[in-house]
Amino acid sequence: MGEWVTLDTHHGPVRAWQAEPDGKPRGGLVVIQEIFGANAHIREVAEGFAAKGYAVLAPSFFDLVDGPAADPDTLPYDPDGVKRGLERVTALGVEKALEVVRAAASRLAPAGRVGTVGYCWGGSIALLAALRLGLPSVSYYGARNVQFLDETAKAPVMFHFGAQDRSIPPEAIKAHREKLPQMATFVYPADHAFNRNVG
Repeated sequence: MGEWVTLDTHHGPVRAWQAEPDGKPRGGLVVIQEIFGANAHIREVAEGFAAKGYAVLAPSFFDLVDGPAADPDTLPYDPDGVKRGLERVTALGVEKALEVVRAAASRLAPAGRVGTVGYCWGGSIALLAALRLGLPSVSYYGARNVQFLDETAKAPVMFHFGAQDRSIPPEAIKAHREKLPQMATFVYPADHAFNRNVG
């Protein structure tokens, strides 16, 4: 079972759920949350990757908005939760989010090569981690990706989308394949958030 640890960032302390593998790590992985926070689902995802041999940190990005004492499980999977999550994403901003990723990756460096995986909003932050921080990344249904696709990638990134996801139309998926043809893009007969087992 994992535990909360504290990351020091230029913008203040941020909790991160730390999950460790049995034995020597295969590498390090930063798990980047959806708009609903570093909730029980994200912590479960972190535990799953640890079970596969990775040293994992899942930062509570909204600590920089709500404070490090805030409960990460307060945003429901409903319209109100979406509204409140989007407000926090806007208040946080991309640059602060990437600083949190950078701090987590630095903490994980002793585990070996470090990458990221992100979901929803986190999928777009994972893309940026590859583009700007040079971290190999996996981006799940990042609806904000298209605006960044003209940037030069510093590391590989893999994309996963649902064909029935109304927030990411076919032309957006096509743009990924056209602008970053060297990256793998997968599409499934699924809606948004198909990797989530709750909500």
